[in-house]
Formats: sequence, structure tokens, C-alpha cells
Amino acid sequence: MSPNLSPNGTPAAALAPEPVPLRRESPWQQGLREFVRSKSAVLGLVVLVVLIVAAITAPWITPQNPYDLMQLDVMDARLPPATANGAATYTYWLGTDGQGRDLLSGILYGLRISLGVGVGSALIAGILGTILGLIAAYAGGRVDAAIMRLVDLLLSFPSILVALMILAYVGKGIGNVVLTLVVLEWAYFARTARGQALVESRREYVEAARCQAIPNWRIVLGHILPNCLPPLIVVGSLQVARAITLEATLSFLGLGVPVTEPSLGLLIANGYQTMLSGEYWISLYPGLALLVTVVAINLVGDRLRDVFNPRLQK
Repeated sequence: MSPNLSPNGTPAAALAPEPVPLRRESPWQQGLREFVRSKSAVLGLVVLVVLIVAAITAPWITPQNPYDLMQLDVMDARLPPATANGAATYTYWLGTDGQGRDLLSGILYGLRISLGVGVGSALIAGILGTILGLIAAYAGGRVDAAIMRLVDLLLSFPSILVALMILAYVGKGIGNVVLTLVVLEWAYFARTARGQALVESRREYVEAARCQAIPNWRIVLGHILPNCLPPLIVVGSLQVARAITLEATLSFLGLGVPVTEPSLGLLIANGYQTMLSGEYWISLYPGLALLVTVVAINLVGDRLRDVFNPRLQK
């Protein structure tokens, strides 16, 4: 009997089970798998999620509303950590500031403003910058030159100087701070979107779409934009951290959010003059909260950059 035949005369290859095709991972699944390999990035993501949840639930988990003047008692001003309030109803675990504001409550409420301003400004700037970058890349010519020269002009000035000039003219306020940050951030998204769109516009699938007489706007939005999203997500995550830091700097200088709605930067400014006189907690704990928030966002952003850029992978 031939070794290639079964006992009943059927070829052995015909009786062999067909190989099961392996399921191919999507780019997003591959990115998630690469992301979780970094313990520091996962730790940063967990810390960031905890901070966001704590900021959102601040009205229900904090003993005091720092924005409500009726809940503040001047007699409780500048109390050290772990001191009970005047009525002995709850404890100031992180102490109080010069207005009798519970620092734990103030930090969580300040996180809401800092994260809201950072995410909101980055989102608006990302949409605006991405649209302008795609227009510059696909239109080319004078349109491209005009948009890119505006980007170069904006990036040539120090961000803090431009922010101080804008806020000195429009005044304080959360809306004005967000507007200022959008003006400072959209150029980064525009430059990234333009560079990625120029690469994608030379791909074969774009040429095939043009040969099928597909409208330009459908080519840009349906083919080029989805392939530009990974680097834009990386830029967006890093710009959130940059916006939070810049907002804290502006509030520290007195040109950011109003005193009635303090952010982390304003909480730091409330006590920096008394740090060397023993009342360190007024500025120390808000500063640590700001540091932890920015470091967590940067850890996530750096890992996203490594995941979406194969050249940086080791």
C-alpha cells in the first residue's frame, strides 16, 4: 500500500483537517496590546482614571463646596492637616487655606476645572487644527503656504507670552482661558495633520479613489483622515497636559480663572507666600495634585507615541 493512501484507499491529504485561519488583529487591537506591555503607562492610565472619577464625583464625596461662601468659615482658615472643623462635623484631612476652604475639596473641584479646560481646549484645537491641516495638504499651493506660514508665525513666539497678551486684553474667565489655549494649540494639530495627510495622499488607495471620480471631500474624510488619527491622538494627549500646565501658570499669575472658581494653579498661588512660614500645606498638596495629573497624562501620551510610531519601538 502506498504510504500516501489511507487503509480505505483515500489519499491521506484529503483526510487531513483543514488549517483554521488565524484571526487577524486590527491596528487598534495591536495598539492596545502594545500599550498594556508598559507598566508605567498602565499605572498612569489608572491614576488618570481615578483622578477623573474623583473630579466628576466631587460634589458627592467632598465634605464642603469650596465655591459656596455660605459653607466657608473664616475661623477655620489655615488649619493644619487632620484638624476638625469648628462644628466638629468633619475633618480637614489636608488642612485649609486662607479663606477657610477645605483643601481636599478645593483640589477635587480644582481638578474639574483644570481637566475640563485642558480636555476642552485640546478637543476644540484638535478639530480646528486637523481641518486646516487637511485643507493645506490637499489643496496645496497658496492655501498651503498661507496656513503653514501662520502656523510657523504662531509657533515662533513663546506660548506664555502670547497667552498673557491675549488674557490681558480679553480678561479673566474660563471661556477666555479656553479660547487662549485653542489659539496656542491648534498649530500643533495642523502641522501634524498636514504632514501625515501629505504621506497618505500619495498612497495607492487615494489614487484609486481619484480614478473612480469620488468627490474630494469624501476622499479626505473617508480615506485620508482615518489614517491620520493615530498621530493626532498622540498629539492630543500631550497637548492636554500642556494645556493644564499652562492654565495653572496663568491662574498662578492671576490671569486665569476667577477667584470664585479656583483651579489647581490658583490654589497653589493662595499659599506660596506662606510656604516658608510653616503653612506648607496650602500650596504643597495642590502642587502635588497638579504634578501627579500631568505626569499621568504624559506617561499615557508617551506610550501612545511609542505604540503608534514603529520607529520608536525597541
